[in-house]
Parts: sequence; C-alpha cells; structure tokens
Amino acid sequence: MIKVAPSILSADYVNLQRDIEMVDKGGAELLHIDIMDGAFVPALSYGPGWVKAIRPITDMTLDVHMMVESPERYVEDFADAGADIIGVHTEATPHIHRALQMIKNKGVKAEVVINPGTPVAAITPVLYMVDQVLVMTVNPGFGGQKFLPETVKKIAELNEIKKQQNLDFDIEIDGGVNDSTVVGAYQAGATVAVAGSYVFDNDDPVSRIQALKDATK
Repeated sequence: MIKVAPSILSADYVNLQRDIEMVDKGGAELLHIDIMDGAFVPALSYGPGWVKAIRPITDMTLDVHMMVESPERYVEDFADAGADIIGVHTEATPHIHRALQMIKNKGVKAEVVINPGTPVAAITPVLYMVDQVLVMTVNPGFGGQKFLPETVKKIAELNEIKKQQNLDFDIEIDGGVNDSTVVGAYQAGATVAVAGSYVFDNDDPVSRIQALKDATK
C-alpha cells in the first residue's frame, strides 16, 4: 500500500491548519510542501517561515520539495524550520552531491528529484546517499497537470537499481496522481504518492486519501 503525501499547494490557505489536521487524521503519512522560487519554475510559493509555522500543527513527516535554483542557499533554513525531508532537483545545481551532503549534515533525510526530461542515469552516482528519490510525473511548477505515463519506466528503472545495489530509499511520485495513475506507478516500485488537487479539490479529501491506498493494496 502506498504512502500518501497531500500537497498543501492545493489546500485552502485561509484554513490551512484545518486542512492539515484533516488529512493527518485521514491517514496521510507525509505533508508535501512545494517551495518555488519563480526562477527554476515560474511560480512562487512559501519560505522557511511556512514550514516553521506548520511544524507545531502536525506530527506528519514534512516533505519539503525545493524547486529553486542553487538550493544549497536554503538547506539550513528549511532544516532549522523543521523539515523532515528536503528534496533538491539535480537540474537546479551543478553541486548535487554537496547539496545532499548539506541536508544529511543537518540530520534531515535527503531526497534527489528528477524532472520528466532527466534520465535516471543523471542521479545514479548519488543514489547511495539518499533516503528518497522523487520522480516528477509532470513538469514542475503548476498543480492540476496530467500524469505523464512515460515516467513509469523511470520508476521501474530506479526500483531495479535499488534491488541490484541493495539500497534503501523511497520512490516518490509527484504530478497528476489519482486512484488510476497511482496503480501503474506503484506496481513499478513507487512507495510514496504526492497528491494535491486530487485530494483537496474534493468535498471529502479523506476519501481521496483512502482511494489511493485502496488502489494499491
């Protein structure tokens, strides 16, 4: 059964605490927080202050996805704010090893992220040091996009490397996730599913969390 990480990008910001508490009680294991700088991706969202404000509200794992250029500049700020996982894009820095090392040095779980157009080969040198790999299943920057089915091959490739090298990292998917698209991804090896609009753009978000879990039993 897949672990679910609702993305607050699609939550009601005015009633954010209510929405967080609802998905927490509804069985979500992680809370996905998208950090966007308006440069690496067109959109802007959040800063360390948001993570610091959310931290006392929930015991869920705070899964911070940094879609920013030169993420090394902000690793310590987000770690100090209370992030449990910090994800950095390999496309966003020429120093991906150093960025991941900085995260680990702060005692936080490290995640490497790849866009749909980036091959798995680009991150194989650092897979030994990560706790999670995020495979973007849409192009990053906006919610509500359609799942790209070709990304499932990358999930399967990662899963095979994981087995062959006896590594222990979660494989997370983000983008276009619903109770249909999650099935193939889960079968290929995905262990965590980020879901934003699918969960929060519904009258009963908790039922959507359960639907993802039921689809991957």
